[in-house]
Amino acid sequence: MLDIVGKRYWYFLFSLLVIVPGVISLAIPPAFKPGVEFTSGSTTTLRFEQPVDQEELRQAYHELGHADAIIQHAGEGEYLVRTRTLAPGTAAGPGEKEDIEAALRERFGALTVLDFATVSPVVAAEIVRNAALAVAAASVGILLYITWAFRSVSHPVRYGTCAIVALVHDILVVVGLFSIFGKVFGTEINAMFITALLTVIGFSVHDTIVVFDRIRENLKRNPGREFDDVVNESLLQTLGRSLNTSLTVVLTLVALILFGGVTIRDFVLVLLIGIISGTYSSVFNASQLLVVWEYGELGTLFRRLRTTLRPA
Repeated sequence: MLDIVGKRYWYFLFSLLVIVPGVISLAIPPAFKPGVEFTSGSTTTLRFEQPVDQEELRQAYHELGHADAIIQHAGEGEYLVRTRTLAPGTAAGPGEKEDIEAALRERFGALTVLDFATVSPVVAAEIVRNAALAVAAASVGILLYITWAFRSVSHPVRYGTCAIVALVHDILVVVGLFSIFGKVFGTEINAMFITALLTVIGFSVHDTIVVFDRIRENLKRNPGREFDDVVNESLLQTLGRSLNTSLTVVLTLVALILFGGVTIRDFVLVLLIGIISGTYSSVFNASQLLVVWEYGELGTLFRRLRTTLRPA
């Protein structure tokens, strides 16, 4: 029988090698390249009388000095455009908003501004705070639920804690990589990033619970068997299901990245990274931590991590 559990420290080392570069990038300010929702900026909803290609509209904004504009198709002939804060008009002349509208009319014909709003730094700070609270609240709720759901086994809080550790692993992988992407490729994070991150959290915990539930069933069937053997057998029983489910989602996300358009590419990329990480952490981190905790190896694990991170 394939011994997955016996190589648990190698899995922890691999996770460490993936997470550490991202953590280092997060420690170098700015940690991310924030989008409009997390800084401040303006949003404009436009309706064009004539058909307008999204890429042509993006190019027009680029030529007008807004290369970072986020343009989303909002309906037939309608686009939602997010830009940095547009300078208001003065007595001496029109503002940046009016200049952009005039340039777009000249290039694409008649248009109507359906809505215009500016996000202030105060509102942006509130969005950041609420996003952090949402992730924290989800983590606490998951810990309480899993502890209650696994109350029939000994030390149920361990299952909840290990699920949260796996969840934190996935969050660190995603935010760490996007911190690197922001510094290297200029990738921004926005409200859709938080939405995708919460989706990743749900997927990760779901996969972890599937594995934990099989461990619970096998513990009841084999009360005298060694814990690591039970965990290893449970992983082998659920591995095919986990991989098949994740592979189906991954293939769909890859198709969306290739053909879904640039406006949703970053959102889909978060999901793709998070689901791959979530599948890995459920099998190779969360379950292995249960074994480490059961055999009192946490001290050994921390000593090995310190040795690995100690400068040569």
